[in-house]
Amino acid sequence: MEEPSPALSVSRSPSGVQEPPLAQRFMLSLAAEDSPRFPLSAFHTWYAERCARRFKVSRIPFDALEQWYSEPGTGNLRHRTGRFFSIEGLRAEDGDRLVAGAARPIIVQPEIGTLGLLVRQFDGVLHFLMQAKMEPGNINTVQLSPTVQATRSNYTQAHGGSVVRYLEYFARPGRAEVLVDLLQSEHGSYFLHKRNRHMVVETTEDVPPHEDFHWLTLGQLRLLLQQEHVVNMDSRTVLSCVPVDSAGFAPAGATGFGAGVLHSLSPAARPRHTLAELTRWLTDMRAGAPGSVRRVPLNDTERAGWVRTADSIALRGGGAFSVIGAQVEAGNREVPSWSQPLLEPTGVAVHAFLATRLDGVLHVLVQAYEEAGSLNGPELAPTVQCLPGERSRYLGEVLSAPAPRVHYDVLQSEEGGRFHRAESRNMLVEAPEGFPLEQPPEYRWATLDQLARMTRFGHHVNIQARTLLACLPSAW
Repeated sequence: MEEPSPALSVSRSPSGVQEPPLAQRFMLSLAAEDSPRFPLSAFHTWYAERCARRFKVSRIPFDALEQWYSEPGTGNLRHRTGRFFSIEGLRAEDGDRLVAGAARPIIVQPEIGTLGLLVRQFDGVLHFLMQAKMEPGNINTVQLSPTVQATRSNYTQAHGGSVVRYLEYFARPGRAEVLVDLLQSEHGSYFLHKRNRHMVVETTEDVPPHEDFHWLTLGQLRLLLQQEHVVNMDSRTVLSCVPVDSAGFAPAGATGFGAGVLHSLSPAARPRHTLAELTRWLTDMRAGAPGSVRRVPLNDTERAGWVRTADSIALRGGGAFSVIGAQVEAGNREVPSWSQPLLEPTGVAVHAFLATRLDGVLHVLVQAYEEAGSLNGPELAPTVQCLPGERSRYLGEVLSAPAPRVHYDVLQSEEGGRFHRAESRNMLVEAPEGFPLEQPPEYRWATLDQLARMTRFGHHVNIQARTLLACLPSAW
């Protein structure tokens, strides 16, 4: 059976010069662990200087939030412009991951933001223009974000601030060659139907330098993804959409399990299920998902045990998160100071793939998983996906794995613009000998190449699995 083609734009280079196929060009960048023009040694100095700047994030009561108010009658937290986002209630009708009839807070942000990476070729290798961006909820305040990371309210300057740098490369037709352009979902446990436009565009222009931006190869980013809280969530999700073809590549150090990861990224890796079979299975899971949710006033969450005080909204007895207010001061942002609500998780989430070789090819175990705020029903998710305090199938298997079977285990920050100090433990764990290959109906084995191809369909792979996909080359 002929397999569907990913929704991906592939063309000649902007200069018109004959280039290798796009996936091979990105693979060359992924294999380049350093850059003679932009060495990592210089990057670390540059990054440390940006992290040393003074930023301030303070927790404040809700009634001290400037430009925000509690809507009469509903209790919803809204911005006075009607833009940006709101905190409302979400009630489960039946059958989804919420308890039927229960309500909980949810972020409602209908705007589609732009997450864009600008690439340019230096010395024959593609480099990505990364931004050292302060976000109020980041654990270490400054992390590497995409070239452009902006909601529609940001880039239309609804906040009255300065323009978004380099937006012209993504907004003006013909200014740059579009390599990737997809709509992808965001955290369905915290957002209702949230989507972002993921773009990668290539230019041959001399890009005006700015002190808060730095060029890096994919290989340099791969090394930085081995460190905690350096590459932010928005960068990771866009990087997961970049096509690579590992066929014929044998980077130094890629042996044993690492070589298996590399081979699994290649279309030459023979999968247990065809891509068409995986797509049909996911469609079947979506068609059989009966759950439904609806927006309700934030005040309705009180009947489900959510207690609202002057400075928090939290579930009585403990829950996965609470809602707080924050005052932010950041001199290098479009607006130097502002206040806003934030969702604050109560612990560390766990996202993990179990992996094994099937007929000599490394596969990861994915599940069809629906979150409360999902737009299209279940998406492909990691083997284990747990919010703080949650339990799930195989969580014990992952957390108790001995060190030789753990091939990636790094704490990464989640979206710092809406969440306060949210972090996830991202893991790749080799399944033990004798692990059952036959799994429940909601699970399937897939190669990394298949997962990458389904990512490029849009709305097929959730953000937790996309983060892992971006990080897994670090397991070479």
